[in-house]
Amino acid sequence: MIEISEKRLIGPIIRLHPNDNIVVARLDVAIGTEVPSENFTSRSQVPAGYKIATKKILKGEPILKYSVTVGFANVDIEPGTMVHSHNTEFREFDRDYAYASEFKAVQMVPESERATFKGYVRANGKVGTRNFIGILSTVNCSATVVKKIAEWFTPERLAEFPNVDGVVAFSHSIGCGMEMTGEPMQLLRRTMAGYARHPNLAAALVIGLGCERNQLKGLMEQEELMASPHLHTFIMQETGGTRKTIEAGIEAVRALLPEANNVKRETVSASHLSVGLQCGGSDGFSSITANPALGAAVDILVRHGGTGILSETPEIYGVEHTLTRRAANQVVGEKLIERIRWWKDEYSVGRDVQINGQVSPGNQIGGLANIFEKSLGSSMKGGTGPLMEVYKYAEPVNAKGFVFMDTPGFDPVSATGQIAGGANLIAFTTGRGSMFGSKPAPCIKLATNSPMFNRLEEDMDINCGEILDGTVSVQEMGQRIFELFLRTASGEASKSEKLGLGDHEFVPWQIGIMS
Repeated sequence: MIEISEKRLIGPIIRLHPNDNIVVARLDVAIGTEVPSENFTSRSQVPAGYKIATKKILKGEPILKYSVTVGFANVDIEPGTMVHSHNTEFREFDRDYAYASEFKAVQMVPESERATFKGYVRANGKVGTRNFIGILSTVNCSATVVKKIAEWFTPERLAEFPNVDGVVAFSHSIGCGMEMTGEPMQLLRRTMAGYARHPNLAAALVIGLGCERNQLKGLMEQEELMASPHLHTFIMQETGGTRKTIEAGIEAVRALLPEANNVKRETVSASHLSVGLQCGGSDGFSSITANPALGAAVDILVRHGGTGILSETPEIYGVEHTLTRRAANQVVGEKLIERIRWWKDEYSVGRDVQINGQVSPGNQIGGLANIFEKSLGSSMKGGTGPLMEVYKYAEPVNAKGFVFMDTPGFDPVSATGQIAGGANLIAFTTGRGSMFGSKPAPCIKLATNSPMFNRLEEDMDINCGEILDGTVSVQEMGQRIFELFLRTASGEASKSEKLGLGDHEFVPWQIGIMS
């Protein structure tokens, strides 16, 4: 487990762990700045969020952050020198997975004392945080139809249905010209089924063209979906084409609205919350403020019986051993490593992608040297509790507690998988200022630093930069985030919802070839 409790804010720098040979600049550090607490004078102009060597690091020696290896010196680095990609080498190193060796059972809050929120209790016992009607396309060829149906239901036309949050289209660019069997098709179908069944939908329409490879019948059979008063299906080539299918879809939704509007929020346990954990546009402060604070909130949620879903497999690479050690058992730990090996040995061999070292330009500018350093912060979103289960992309998440789902690091694709798995809320940390929202699960945005929060306050829900400012602790911020979970789940609009984001963020993972 990564130790996050010992960091100290001392003037312009932050010491994260006694074993580290670097500190992080809390503010811009000028050349010649003396840092008496670390006994060095800055040899570099160091931007806020970047690393500074506290002692001589010899070529080939590991660079330690939170006492975790985040790279190796590619030259001798003198004390006071900025440490970044120019003098840091990314290379593999042995990691001891020590499966389940650090497993500790969660000390649960008694059921009678657990936090609550107001949600929509569905007939199957699942609880929604929002109340949408969803329209899904089986293939890109029906994408225009589902969008036109959803667009017809303007706020003015929905005004008499105040308990309905909206009519939303979930279209995508695949469904044909792809493998007819195997994991690519199975993945697309279980993603669609996860949305069709999602507790944040009061009802759903599924619309196909008729000649596509992702046949409506095959989707329904594979995922054991049944047409019902809450699940309608249309095939354009049988319904009469584009215009007639749009008209039929509009009439179907109009018939669904009165019943959808009749639902009322009820007080339920926080154990019904399932939160997808995302990060994007990370910076050097992500591992110091927002990510560990979100992890603290997840620890609280788990003690109250809820679920936190960590994902983005390339962004735990290099620190996966800190998760396998917390696994509930060896089988769970091995599932995680199997997913890592699939990425490294099959999916991304020879590709210039994150898991093979280099992070995005925005991450680089934010102070992150490579994927090991980004993973260090990304993994913190899951908190400090035991890893209870590992899921493939878009599989239904049934376990309670802290779990992992295999997804890419690209946020829309990753969040789509989490929502398909049952996440009824998304929590998204950002240091650079990622603009993201999702439907049907609301997304809350957590800023890592105060300057960015103040600049982009319309998009950011909470300022974890207060940790850096020294006005609040990680644990206190975690409590604030948990309370925001409850308020948002109860209907309080997130910033991304107020801005209307979420209509274009349904992006199933495309892993197969196109033909």
